[in-house]
Formats: sequence, structure tokens, C-alpha cells
Amino acid sequence: MKRVVVKVGSHVLSENNRIAKDRLKNLVKFVSELNDKFEVILVSSGAVAAGYSKIKLDKSIIANRQAIAAVGQPHLMREYQKLFEKYDKLTAQFLLTANDLDSRKRTQFAKQAIDVCLRNRVIPIINENDTTATEELVFGDNDQLSAHVAYYFDADMLVLLSDIDGYYDKDPRCNSDAKVKKVVHEITKDEMDIKLNPNNFFATGGIATKLKAADFLLERGKSMFLSSGFDLKDIQSFLIDGIHKGGTLFINKDKI
Repeated sequence: MKRVVVKVGSHVLSENNRIAKDRLKNLVKFVSELNDKFEVILVSSGAVAAGYSKIKLDKSIIANRQAIAAVGQPHLMREYQKLFEKYDKLTAQFLLTANDLDSRKRTQFAKQAIDVCLRNRVIPIINENDTTATEELVFGDNDQLSAHVAYYFDADMLVLLSDIDGYYDKDPRCNSDAKVKKVVHEITKDEMDIKLNPNNFFATGGIATKLKAADFLLERGKSMFLSSGFDLKDIQSFLIDGIHKGGTLFINKDKI
């Protein structure tokens, strides 16, 4: 494995409508350590949370949300730059929309720039361009954006750091015996269909979008790892120490 995409969600990076700075520090430390071993692309949420701490507008209005993101993006990047500099890491900012990765020409241009950054030990930080995206263009969540980034930018694995610490065999809120599936080779039609039930655990907490991302990558021969972004010990153990303790690995059987 050579190239890894790490995606961190807004629930991990934000708290009380502000950037959760301790979690951000832990994330940067982990990504920096990972970058000593692999090429790393970071897909980060958090622009809206960073912006909302500066300008409080009604986020239900798309124009307001775009303006908040425009305010927040440079603040978020400034935080990343300051933290990565402590580990002697240089970062680059990439803002993408679904339309960018729906165009072969624009995708190739973006990939070329990403490749140059990685060859020069620069960590690309990607976010959906909320300031220009419209409801017709947005991926809707950065899980799908990160899955497309992993595929189109030739990563070996996507890591989703979330408020969900793995893919459970049943709803853990209702079943004390629910267990995390350590390895998943395929996502069945029933599993994909169950997310359509809004009262089901698999359609809440973001698990539905994560299954969709995993299915997208499995169909294309790529792997995905889902684990907690609040406590990074499972992903550190898996990627840095080579020991699978917690979290869920989505991988084709022929890749093992």
C-alpha cells in the first residue's frame, strides 16, 4: 500500500458550532505520522463550523451556508497549517465539487496537481467547494467525495474517521450484544436497501453514506477502513502498527 485518503467528518471536527481543536491536533499528529509511511490525502469537513464561529447566519439557507463556508475555509486551513508546521509538514488546499470529478479533463488536471504535491511530500487537504456548489452539484456528504477522491486519485485505501467506530451487525443502541464486523468483503443488496428505512440505525448517524462509499470502492477493487475519529487508537494500530484491533475493514477477498 502506497497512497491513503483520510476523511474526517464534521461531527468529529466540530463541537458546539466551533472547531474541536483538541481533536484537530490529534488528527494532525496522526496524519503526520502516517505521512512518514505513506502518501496521504486528507479530505476534511469543518469549514462551516469554522465560519459559524465568526459569522452566525441561518445555516438552513444555502446562500448563508455557502457564505459561512467561505469565511470558515481560510480559518480552517490556517489552523491546519499551524499544526502541520510543528511536524515539518507542508500542506496544500484543494476545493472540489462533484462537477470537477464528473469531468474527465478537470479530474485529470486535479490529479496531476495532487500527484505533484505528493511527490514533493506535500499533504493535499481537500474539501467540497461549498461556496460555489449548488444543490444539483454537491455530493451531499464528504463520504462520497472522499470515495471518489480515493478512486480517481489512485489511492489504495480510504479511511473514514467518524463518530461511528465501525460497521455493526445490528443496531448497538438497541442490542447490547451488537458487535463490530472486523472485515467485510461485500455489501449485500439487503444491506444497501435497509438504509432506505429512516427509522433504522443504518439510515441514521451517517452509516448509510459510509456503506455507499464502501460499496463504490469495493466494486472498483479499492479498500476502505471505518473507525472512530474521536479516539484514533484503532486506526493508528491498523495503519501504523499493522494490528487490526477495532474498526471495520472493507476489502475484496482477493486483496487479502
